Amino acid sequence: MTTRRKMLVTSALPYANGHLHLGHLVEHIQTDIWVRTHKMLGHQCVSVCGDDAHGTPIMLKAEQLGMTPEALTLEMKQSHERDFAQFSIAYDCYHTTHSKENQELASEIYHKLQARGDIIKKVIRQAYDPVKEMFLPDRYVKGTCPKCGASDQYGDNCEACGATYAPIDLLNPLSAISGAKPIEKESEHYFFDLPRYEALLKEWTHQGHLQEEVANKLDEWFAAGLKQWDISRDAPYFGFPIPDAKDKYFYVWLDAPIGYMASFKKYCDTHGVSFAEFWDKDAGTELYHFVGKDIVYFHALFWPALLAGSGHRLPTAVFTHGFLTVDGQKMSKSRGTFIEARTYLAHLNPEYLRYYFAAKLNGRVDDLDLNFEDFTNRVNADLVGKVVNIASRCAGFINKKFANQLADSISEPALYAELLAERRQVIQAFVDRDYAQAIRLIMDLAGRVNQYIDAEKPWVLAKEPERLADVQAVCTMGLNLFRILITYLKPVLPQMAASAEQFLNCEPLTWDSIDEPLTNHKINSFVPLMVRVEKDKIAAMLEAGKAS
Repeated sequence: MTTRRKMLVTSALPYANGHLHLGHLVEHIQTDIWVRTHKMLGHQCVSVCGDDAHGTPIMLKAEQLGMTPEALTLEMKQSHERDFAQFSIAYDCYHTTHSKENQELASEIYHKLQARGDIIKKVIRQAYDPVKEMFLPDRYVKGTCPKCGASDQYGDNCEACGATYAPIDLLNPLSAISGAKPIEKESEHYFFDLPRYEALLKEWTHQGHLQEEVANKLDEWFAAGLKQWDISRDAPYFGFPIPDAKDKYFYVWLDAPIGYMASFKKYCDTHGVSFAEFWDKDAGTELYHFVGKDIVYFHALFWPALLAGSGHRLPTAVFTHGFLTVDGQKMSKSRGTFIEARTYLAHLNPEYLRYYFAAKLNGRVDDLDLNFEDFTNRVNADLVGKVVNIASRCAGFINKKFANQLADSISEPALYAELLAERRQVIQAFVDRDYAQAIRLIMDLAGRVNQYIDAEKPWVLAKEPERLADVQAVCTMGLNLFRILITYLKPVLPQMAASAEQFLNCEPLTWDSIDEPLTNHKINSFVPLMVRVEKDKIAAMLEAGKAS
C-alpha cells in the first residue's frame, strides 16, 4: 500500500432553480466513481458539493412560484439530495452556497483582495427594466443581433452567428421579464483585477493541473487578453450583500466556487478535520475539481486567481468533461430526451446509467453520447449476460446441492492469479479517469471466466453422482472469480456490490480483500443481482420526458 493520501474532491454545484437531469449526472457519477476508487485504496478522500443558491434566475423563479428564494432553494436542495442518494452518489457533505459558512468565507476573501488593491470600482452602463425597476442580466434581454440581424437573440451572444456583445448593443431590445423596452442606466460596480494574475495563471495552467486540450484553450483566452471581472450586482438580487457597499451584492460566480470551501468547512466542523490543512497556501494535501467544459474559464482562471489573491492554495487539478448528448443530439424536451433524474428513476435501475457512463468516460473533454440502443445492449450483454450470469450459474448448484457450502480449496489457482494480476491495471485506469478502459479490462476478464465455466460444464457434471465434488469445485472457482470481478466493478456499481457481499456472506470488498479466495465458506441463497433492460421501459421513460 502506498502512503495514505489526503484528498479533497468537488463537483460543480447544481443550480437551485430546477431538478437534476441526466446531463448533471455525467459529472457527479464520474466524481463518485473516482472518490470510491480512492476510498477503497484506503486514502482519506473527502468529497463535497452543494447547491448553487444565488442569482437573478432564482429570485425570479421564486417570485413566479409565489415563494421566497430561501424556500425555493431549500426545496431544490432536498430534491437534489434525494436524486443523488438514489444514484448512489455519496458526498461526505452536501451543503448550499446560501449558508453562514459561505457568507463568512466570501466576505473574508473579498476583504483580503480589497487589502491587496485587487478590487476596483467603475461606473458602467447597463440595460435597466423600467417596469420591474431592476438591472437586467445578459440573458434577460432579447433582441436582434447587431452583427447578423438574427431575431430573438440573448443579450450576451448570438446563437445564429456566434457573435458576442453587450446587452446594450442589441437592436430592438426587450426585457425578457416584463416585455418593456430597456433603458440604459449607470451604476457603480466592483471589479476583481484578474489581469494582475496573468503571469501566475499562465504558469499554473501549463504545470499539469489541466488536461492539455483545456490548457491550449486557455492560451486563446490569454492571447485575447484577460479582463477585469465584474463581481457585483445591483439590488434587487438574491445573494450576499457586499460589505460596506449599499445595494450591491456579490455576483453568483464570486461566491459559488467559495461554496466548495464552505461545504468543506461544514464537514470539518462536524468531523474534527482541519480546514487549514486543506486550504492554507502551503497545504500538503490534494485538491481536485470536476467540472464541465462550459465553466472552465471560472475554474481555471478566475478561481485560482481568487485563491492566490486571498492567500489560499491552488487546485492540484481541474478535471474537465464534455457535454451529454442523447442519441447523437442535444437533449430535447420535444423528443423526450431532456430527461430529469427523477423521470429516469421512475423507470430504470440507476446502476444501468452508472455503468453506461463509466463505459464511455475516458478522462478527455469529449462529449458523451447516451444512445439507448447501445445502452440496452451493453447493460444486457455485459452486466447481465457476462457478470451476473457467472454468479447465477454457479450459485444455484452450491445452494441446492451443497447446502450453500463452498469447497475447501480453489481448483484453478492459476486462473485466480490471472484475474488478480489485472488488478493494478484496473485501478490505474480508474485513477486516470479512463473508466472506459477499466470496463474493457473487466469485461475481458468476465469473458474468460465464462469460457472457463462453459468448458467445465457443471450442469453436465451434476447429472453424474460420482462427479458432484467436481461440480462443487467448478462452482466454488466460478464464485471466487465473480468476487474478483464485482470488486473491480464496486466503484461503478456500489449497490450491486453490496448485494453480492450479502449473497457471498463476506466482508465489504476492498482492493486487498480478494488476495485470498473464499473457501470452506458458507454463502447465502442467491438473489438476482440485476435484471435485463426492457425496451418498453425506455420508451415509457422517453414519453414521460416529453410530458415533464
